Amino acid sequence: MTDKVMGYHEACTTMEKMGVDPEYLLGWQNGYWLHPTREEQRVNDAYDAGYGDGKARNTGDFGKWVKKAA
Repeated sequence: MTDKVMGYHEACTTMEKMGVDPEYLLGWQNGYWLHPTREEQRVNDAYDAGYGDGKARNTGDFGKWVKKAA
């Protein structure tokens, strides 16, 4: 595996362990691989933020999207 792919897997594993909002995680993954964004009616703030961070390869904002226990 390349460093780029290892970085991707490590980031995804870290987000899952932290309990990051699933919408942010999906957005981050799609942005990382430069997939097209979702259609307008399915986009939300968490997805948009994740998409932008993934596209920029930003791993510093995960903590802002940790879901709080109810």
